[in-house]
Amino acid sequence: SRIKEKGDEIRALKESGAGKAAVAPLVEELLALKAQLDPSIAQPKKQKASNKQKQSPQNKPVNKSEEESESDFITARSVDYSKWYNDIIRVAGLAETSPVRGCMVIKPWGMSLWDKVRTELDILIKEHGAENAYFPLLIPKSFLSKEAEHVDGFAKECAVVTHHRLTAGEGGLIADPEAELEDPLIIRPTSETMIWYMFRKWINSHRDLPLKVNQWANVMRWEMRTRPFLRTSEFLWQEGHTAHATSEGALEDASGMMEKYASLCENLLAMPVVRGVKSPSERFAGAEETFTIEALMQNGWALQSGTSHFLGQSFGKAFDVTFQDADGEQKDVWGTSWGVSTRLLGALIMTHSDDNGLVLPPRVAPIQVVVVPIPPKKNDQGSKIAMEKALDDLVANLKTQGLRVKVDDREFMRNGAKYFEWERKGVPLRIELGPRDVKNNACIFKYRAGPRSDEKLSVDLKDVGIMAKEGLESMQQGLFEEAKSRLEAGITHDVSYDEMKQALENDEASAYPGNGLYLVPWKCDATNEDKIKAECKATIRCYPLDANNQGLFKGKKCFYSGDDATHMALFGRAF
Repeated sequence: SRIKEKGDEIRALKESGAGKAAVAPLVEELLALKAQLDPSIAQPKKQKASNKQKQSPQNKPVNKSEEESESDFITARSVDYSKWYNDIIRVAGLAETSPVRGCMVIKPWGMSLWDKVRTELDILIKEHGAENAYFPLLIPKSFLSKEAEHVDGFAKECAVVTHHRLTAGEGGLIADPEAELEDPLIIRPTSETMIWYMFRKWINSHRDLPLKVNQWANVMRWEMRTRPFLRTSEFLWQEGHTAHATSEGALEDASGMMEKYASLCENLLAMPVVRGVKSPSERFAGAEETFTIEALMQNGWALQSGTSHFLGQSFGKAFDVTFQDADGEQKDVWGTSWGVSTRLLGALIMTHSDDNGLVLPPRVAPIQVVVVPIPPKKNDQGSKIAMEKALDDLVANLKTQGLRVKVDDREFMRNGAKYFEWERKGVPLRIELGPRDVKNNACIFKYRAGPRSDEKLSVDLKDVGIMAKEGLESMQQGLFEEAKSRLEAGITHDVSYDEMKQALENDEASAYPGNGLYLVPWKCDATNEDKIKAECKATIRCYPLDANNQGLFKGKKCFYSGDDATHMALFGRAF
């Protein structure tokens, strides 16, 4: 019966107009099922004897259909979650590896997602009182050495420029020995040192404070093990840097920016997060406090999605940044820094996508509605005119509701192949419009996700805009609620250390759905924290603000040491 079901599925896909690339993976599954009944089916066919010269591997013709089926195949999450993640990035056309190890090429569809994030976040940053600026990519090594903790935190990740020109050598181009720099330059891993150098020039009086700047840029942190969007040597981000007259002002700025990041994740990406602070050993290098938002991925691992740091006066003192207060006294300034990166796109993928491809919440989708017109017969001029008018009216109706719309009228591609492509790219709503629909003053809605995503809905043409807007808003909310339920169910309370260790020590990124996170009473102790990391690879993701502000740790014993707890800590595996 499974063979018959798979055969029917292939037949239906072919009838819908799907190309070979879409059908090939299902054919492979069908052959595998048949091979279980008759192993001879799986045996390669013997080639007939031939006097023709055998082709060398170099001249062997490429089997194009095999290449296409491999490139279009999505590994199921339950088989290998890590492979599934990479497959989604590939089939959705988000990014590719580059010739430079550890760096990726962000393709147009992936870049359009980052553009949406950047546009929305830029509004929130300006509401926060920061202004955009730009600072050099290259930072003198001597700058990095000024703040001891900071340089220790980034030293192993720095890419260093030591010469300012090349010259011809025996084996080709070499660094010119006579062009060595006196002070080597670091490709920015972050810009605190450069920006605080400039702050010293810009800040003189209390009237110059607070000073808040933001930079949209790329940074370089050398990585040995990379994952697209989650961990690459070069990535895109924004980094905000602020200076304040008081510690209270700086703390308020850092915690306030954490809330902006949480709002972005929850309202734009439909991704709920846990707000918290890092343990001392997990803080940003040089920070006195690090605020964080942590999201839960479908495999039960956490993903740090944004951080905001209270820097105290360390950078102000390192770069001699002082101001004259209202009483005429010279004082050191207080600082913060905060940032999010293209890691958010990795979080977006792993929060909502399924085994059929990318799933995009409507608010972040570059294209919210794709319209696929089904053309009438070539000689039916009347139907063609009616179709063109109906299509123009439909698109205009959608745009009056502020929706982002694309008409896919590519003549060289069958409709089934178009449906397949846009589903994999995660477009929230597909609308089909054919001659029969036009005669009935209707069109067909097909949502990418949600309770009615398995249905095709007939919608009156005059109601298209309103119905689409309402449906997309419902889909946005539904994706958020589904992810929120997963987050709540994915946090286990009241467990012993042995129970957590047993659950997490073999919990790999490839496993699905995984064991999730653990909220436990904890006595802050860096040595014990390192022991737990060594024993079961778990780290403290944060001290959740809600649980700790409520004092839930009071009267409890640390689940590891047995001493009086000082915090409620959220432990788990993390990307």
